[in-house]
Amino acid sequence: MSNHPPAAKPLSAWAAGKQFFRKPKGLLILIFAGLLVLAAALSRTLPFGFGLVSAMLAAAVVDAPILRYRDGKWSFPDGALLTGMIVGMIISSLDPWYVPAVTAVIGVVSKYLMRTRTANIFNPAALALIASYYLFGSAQSWWGAMPEVTPWALVALIAPGVYITDRVNKMPLLLTFLGVYYALFTAAAWVGDPQRYVEIYRQPDLHAVLFFGFFMLTDPPTSPPRARDQVYFGVITAAVCFGFFQLSGAVYFLSAGLMVANAWEAWRRVRAHSKRERLKVHETRHPHPV
Repeated sequence: MSNHPPAAKPLSAWAAGKQFFRKPKGLLILIFAGLLVLAAALSRTLPFGFGLVSAMLAAAVVDAPILRYRDGKWSFPDGALLTGMIVGMIISSLDPWYVPAVTAVIGVVSKYLMRTRTANIFNPAALALIASYYLFGSAQSWWGAMPEVTPWALVALIAPGVYITDRVNKMPLLLTFLGVYYALFTAAAWVGDPQRYVEIYRQPDLHAVLFFGFFMLTDPPTSPPRARDQVYFGVITAAVCFGFFQLSGAVYFLSAGLMVANAWEAWRRVRAHSKRERLKVHETRHPHPV
């Protein structure tokens, strides 16, 4: 009689789908799909088509064989699909279709080229958007956040954004970032020319920073898990975003702030790992008496 436990039965397609969409990546895909459907239903002017689709397809096509080589089996490239969706929802539809496609591929490839032992260093979409600006001079309209649809679109953006942020336990990060971000701009408007900062509080910039905060800043692989570190991360991101806006006003100032915070988080993780390794060596050489 065999002592091996019986093999688990494979999940049905329905059960596997339910399991996938309960996970953060699956939930985020559903949220983005809902935002796109809502935008399509409420607006006759928002553009849909080749830009978004090309970004999603290009990202998935590039990532799928890499995952197959790495894991030894085919798997759904959900991370790449999300990168493509974010890029496609941010880059202006007036840019040629190949711009978001190449941008999404840059994001996917960056995950494998720039990483620590445990995770990629930079948020793929943020890095790719900066690269796209210098390669193509691409514009960013953040049309996926629906800034030109209706005021009620802000509610449709905030509700799922708060839900997914809470689901991945990044609420301290989001609140710290938004608090410091708007405090800095409010202070600058108070002591300087307020007209320069009016746009920060209006659409599309308001929609952009909320989309950024909910869906890019809180990316689990590139942001801290502990609340204390999330506070530091949020302060760094907000301060650098404000600094880039002040110095250059570049369209990618949000992504620039996130990149700097990502670099800090990667350094923190490497430092923490090195500390744990030193403690293991010390305990091996000097065990505690029983």
